[in-house]
Amino acid sequence: MRRSSLLALPLVSIAAASLVAPEAQAEMTTRQNAPAASTQTHPYVGMWVTEDRHVRHELLPNGRYDEARGTRESAYQGRYEVRGDHIDYWDDTGFTADGEFRDGVLYHSGMVFHRQE
Repeated sequence: MRRSSLLALPLVSIAAASLVAPEAQAEMTTRQNAPAASTQTHPYVGMWVTEDRHVRHELLPNGRYDEARGTRESAYQGRYEVRGDHIDYWDDTGFTADGEFRDGVLYHSGMVFHRQE
């Protein structure tokens, strides 16, 4: 009896992926990278800072964020979605986090952020 080779498995995945039309692949990629519509019009877009200004968290209108820490600009970047007063983050490195907006204050990962004036 002949055993099947495990090396053949990736070929099946590659073959299956090639069955998707290039136009469909482009649309899937665009949809995956597109921010949710709610992130473009919510009232929380802008710069949020800790009291000591050590952490500065900018929520961009395109559904991306850019976080600076101390003298390190763009220390963390990724995408976010706001649903009501809840925010979810997906860092470009794969880290995830969330937070809540309450009474004009952002509570995120044990930190308290206020809108920069």
